[in-house]
Amino acid sequence: MQSYSEFLDLSVGFPQEGYSVIDDELYFQDLNLMEMIETYGTPLRFTYLPMITKKIQQAKLLFQTAIIKNNYRGDYKYCYCTKSSHFRHIVEEALKNGIHLETSSAFDMPMIEALEKKGALTKDITVICNGFKTYQYKQYIIDMLHDGYKNIIPVLDNKEEFNLFDDEVELETPCNLGIRIAAEEQPDSQFYTSRLGVRMEDVIEFYNNKISANPNFRVKLLHFFINSGITDSPYYWNELEKYVTLYCKFKKINPELDTLDIGGGMPFKDSLVFDFDYEYMVNEIVKRIKEICAEHDVVEPDIITEFGKYTVAEASGILYKVLGRKQQNDREKWLMLDGSFITNLPDVWALNQKYILLPINNWDAEYERVNLGGITCDGQDYYNQEAHMNSVFMPKTRKVQYLGFFNTGAYQEVLSGYGGIHHCLLPSPKHVIIRRNRDETFNFEVFGEEQNSKQVLKILGYT
Repeated sequence: MQSYSEFLDLSVGFPQEGYSVIDDELYFQDLNLMEMIETYGTPLRFTYLPMITKKIQQAKLLFQTAIIKNNYRGDYKYCYCTKSSHFRHIVEEALKNGIHLETSSAFDMPMIEALEKKGALTKDITVICNGFKTYQYKQYIIDMLHDGYKNIIPVLDNKEEFNLFDDEVELETPCNLGIRIAAEEQPDSQFYTSRLGVRMEDVIEFYNNKISANPNFRVKLLHFFINSGITDSPYYWNELEKYVTLYCKFKKINPELDTLDIGGGMPFKDSLVFDFDYEYMVNEIVKRIKEICAEHDVVEPDIITEFGKYTVAEASGILYKVLGRKQQNDREKWLMLDGSFITNLPDVWALNQKYILLPINNWDAEYERVNLGGITCDGQDYYNQEAHMNSVFMPKTRKVQYLGFFNTGAYQEVLSGYGGIHHCLLPSPKHVIIRRNRDETFNFEVFGEEQNSKQVLKILGYT
């Protein structure tokens, strides 16, 4: 019988970049994961910050290369989509790379002000303000515009939002605005058009009737987001062509327009068989925007992207211990973990999201097919082949077994609710942040200890 290590190598090719096995134990980005487990215990959430910088620099280089290759006359600006992870250590790491920010709700704005006071950013940073504007969100934006954040760009999600700003904006220079296009949904969607944005056929009429004659505003940016994400599919390219064509028509009646925000959706590595040609896709996007603009005799726009998952997903993981093994019938064997998918990795439960799953130890043992069960008493708290397409295999052993889910850094902690109460009152796991020193050694910081019962009881009103 093959060992688990041999089986994985024959199945998908292993080791892969960022992963290695030394003395029967898994290493991630040169981190000894068993050593981390012995030091901090499980369940353990970890974030390796250098990966964020690596992903940002990769994307910036790809776009810059494509711009040069295609003689593209616009510039490129990388915005981090804060809603994928708002934590300070994440945003500060991203900001080290000369990037800009995209926001989605009111509390993003005081977060940016706090970062400015700390010196992590300056007031000339570009901030793309997306999302439906509540009164509070609008007020924060206006206050920051008056406070010298000259490159804040409110993106109008609907026509009525303009009235909120029109009543209160009085600046020496006009306020830059964006307009979001309500994108067409995928063919298999329950809806035809996104609930977000202004209908495509209304954009130019709205500008002519409400904004063009107002000296306090200028529309600089057109924004869209294709819900399928960035994919090499007829649907994506068709949608891209429609929105770039609208940009060209809009540009001819509004010369101030100079930026196209193509949103987010750059995929991250969610499995060991992940195969996405980033270089081809970025080059093709730049090339097609240029070609469409040339057809309409319009100068190419500056390009903005709002990458969230791509930025942070591959920086994080969560490690578990197998608490017990259960053979429920002839075919179904369960490994019961000391955590929960519902509370720790909610996209597993809600979206059938896949992640890279690997054992931490016992790689020399034989392998077997298993189901993974979370510790809650909920029938949906599991991870297996039916829900997640690929069969789940683990070392076949009676020894203590640890395993890890990798590339889990986008949305999972935010959706889980850090420090709150969770299903079955399971505690938030310990969270460790990892940095790299100049001498290539690791620096570990405990960001959050595992929640205790007193904290939970206080939230629930018992103390």
